[in-house]
Amino acid sequence: MAIDHIWRIMAQSVYEYFHDPGNLSVIEKLLAAGVTPEHSKTRRSDKMADKTFVITGTLENFTRQQAEQAVKKIGGKTSSSVSKKTDFVLAGENPGSKLDKALKFGIKIINEQEFMELLDN
Repeated sequence: MAIDHIWRIMAQSVYEYFHDPGNLSVIEKLLAAGVTPEHSKTRRSDKMADKTFVITGTLENFTRQQAEQAVKKIGGKTSSSVSKKTDFVLAGENPGSKLDKALKFGIKIINEQEFMELLDN
């Protein structure tokens, strides 16, 4: 439950999965067959700590989930709606009303190229 966006129901499901004898048997067989689980060594940056991103429209190089994960890797967070607390709106093709709201609030709007540059720096 301490993991961001994992709530009680999902935490309970994970707990139950790893306490099910059938699932444990499969895991033991995989380990015996030589499967070696590895922890992701991806480091998280804090260069965008506490910055909120809203993603709108269709992106060319990212799925929405990939873009959200990329935001988290640089220390940011995502929101599904634009508010005065939003720092960036990542706008793809056909962004819709979120773009209009961002313009109204004077929020920085970035395109996918600018987003990739933020990720690289």
